[in-house]
Amino acid sequence: MRLIGRTSITRRLALLFVTASSAVLLALGFVIATSVEKHFEQQDMEVLSGKMELARHALKTFKSQDDLDRISQLLDNSLVGHHGLELIVFGPNHALLYATPNANFPFDMMAARAAQSPHRPMTWLLGDQTYRGIAAELPTGISERSRVVVAVALDIAHHQAFMRSFQQTLWFFVAGAALLTGLLGWLIARRGLAPLRAMREQAQVVTAQQLSHRLQVETVPVELAELAQSLNDMLARLEDAFHRISDFSSDIAHELRTPVSNLMTQTQVVLSRARDADEYRSILESNAEEFERMARMISDMLLLAKADNGLVVPSRETLHVAAEVLALFDYYDAGAEERGLGLSVEGDGEVSADRLMLRRALGNLLSNAVRHSTAHTTVRVRVHTDQDAVSIGMENTGDGIAQEHLERVFDRFFRVDPSRQRSTEGTGLGLAITKSIVVAHGGTITVASIGKVTTFTIRLPRVP
Repeated sequence: MRLIGRTSITRRLALLFVTASSAVLLALGFVIATSVEKHFEQQDMEVLSGKMELARHALKTFKSQDDLDRISQLLDNSLVGHHGLELIVFGPNHALLYATPNANFPFDMMAARAAQSPHRPMTWLLGDQTYRGIAAELPTGISERSRVVVAVALDIAHHQAFMRSFQQTLWFFVAGAALLTGLLGWLIARRGLAPLRAMREQAQVVTAQQLSHRLQVETVPVELAELAQSLNDMLARLEDAFHRISDFSSDIAHELRTPVSNLMTQTQVVLSRARDADEYRSILESNAEEFERMARMISDMLLLAKADNGLVVPSRETLHVAAEVLALFDYYDAGAEERGLGLSVEGDGEVSADRLMLRRALGNLLSNAVRHSTAHTTVRVRVHTDQDAVSIGMENTGDGIAQEHLERVFDRFFRVDPSRQRSTEGTGLGLAITKSIVVAHGGTITVASIGKVTTFTIRLPRVP
């Protein structure tokens, strides 16, 4: 099986061509040979039947035993000019009444054939000669009980020679045709598979530096168009994933390089001269904040890496969304009051989710809403349950998000305002983590921004 599996398609198609054409030619040869043999048999039967009728007619004219003595003369005259035709007549007492020179046919076989299936052709071998003949028990004109066995046969050596020659020619023709078909099949298969080789050559161009290369779907046959399109789709996904990984790595390096550089610079400056204890404590507190931010970023990146590999498995329990939102309000209430923001929740619904993960996802949205809301406005959370899911909409009024940024707000390290790149308020991974948590729970998250109103909507499967 392994050897067959490694056989090329071209070779397989060529072998199939050879097998199919050989089978067709053999079947055709068998039909032709059978037809020719049947034709010879019909020709022989016309002659044999004619001579049998002649013998029948002659025997009816015999009225006495003396007439039987004249049978040799009568049959000799009727067989003049029929070369290869043999005739033998056995009398009532197995007596041989007449026989052509080569008709040494055994009486038992002739009598048995005449009794079982008269006038039906049979073939037998006598010496080195093969005969086809018929035998019948015929009445004479002497009396109803006076019957004789008559057998008439033809030497079919010339027919057999013709059939042997025909079959030999047929075998040579089949063998030659099989070889020719195999060669033509190999050429046809090779030419037919040329588009696959072209696709292979195009695919070889694709490298990590040229993931944008695509197969030319319009130049391949219809049967391969879907395959080419699937490969192009796969390349598009790989290109997108590669760019995401590249951007992610670049963002990680950028995000970590700045705080590490600051820590090194600050440490070198501090060590440049002796300082008092309060100054050292202040610097260490500042460094601790930076370390804490870096640790939070690394933890978030590990969570996202697990989510990308499907390793985030929620520990589910039935939760009331409104209760979880109200619990978060207690945490963010102080910050909201400082800016005169109102927090409200409307509606409720039950979901099967991991409590900590759900709170983290909702907390990220609420944190962003509080942070980017205009003072003295209200952050509204609307919970709605429909037939399939629980919808959680978080709405705030602020600067809004430009339409061109909506598709990227869930990207890692993406910030709508680049001036907040080094903001201490977040790591730029909050919305990406929120999306990963929602996806891990089998839900979806979308964002819409109309005017100054921005709404994030989470849809989670409802509890059955």
